[in-house]
Amino acid sequence: MKNVMPEIVNRSARHHYHVLDTFEVGIMLRGTEVKSIRAGKLELAEAFVLVRNEELFLVNAYIHEYAQGNIYNHLPRRERKLLAHKAEILKMQDATSLKGFTLIPLKAYFKGSTLKLEVGACKGKETRDKRQDKAKQEAKRDIARALKDANRP
Repeated sequence: MKNVMPEIVNRSARHHYHVLDTFEVGIMLRGTEVKSIRAGKLELAEAFVLVRNEELFLVNAYIHEYAQGNIYNHLPRRERKLLAHKAEILKMQDATSLKGFTLIPLKAYFKGSTLKLEVGACKGKETRDKRQDKAKQEAKRDIARALKDANRP
């Protein structure tokens, strides 16, 4: 059976931001970066996407150096160019022109042999929104626990 990489999810993104729209984009990588990502060595927690001259760039994503790499190994935090249709890039540029909006990578996954990145147009959450989300999660957890206890013999 083929070794399938699970998708890498940016867990902190949905905690810190309201995701309003999502886009699927490709990413330009070097060979050692792809091998490292297939091993699950990609961190998106501090990453964001910039639109510069109608091009997309992934900034501050950390791809660990490939362990079997040599002198041609990649730099872990270099900017990586993202690939998308021009219409999508213009939509993303319009979204980031509004105050408080930013582009955040939500997850990375392989679609066939190509690496895809799901980018979200996001607006930052306020502290009270985070508290409300946490209260909802705890209430859901308590209900599930109560149902489980009630169904026990």
